[in-house]
Amino acid sequence: MPFDPVPLDHTFTAPIGVDVKGEVWACVEMPGSAEFFGTRRSVRVDLTVDDVSLTDVGMMVTGTGGHMVSLNAAVRRTLAKGIGDTVTVHLTRRVK
Repeated sequence: MPFDPVPLDHTFTAPIGVDVKGEVWACVEMPGSAEFFGTRRSVRVDLTVDDVSLTDVGMMVTGTGGHMVSLNAAVRRTLAKGIGDTVTVHLTRRVK
């Protein structure tokens, strides 16, 4: 079943760093995401982290039913931020 992209305008601020089974991953967790998306499955979105645009990014499910977006080393370098630093995420479109 095809999914028509849906415009979004949702912003949240959170620290980089999500505890996953005792390890801290370079991810940002979205508060209230399961309710916002209406699913506990992965979703794909377009977003900006601070002023860095990312397209067709997978928001993975967390072990607690939420969603998180991974920030790879290149993105963190561009942001000049690391684990523990706070970022502002703006979701602009749900693509799947």
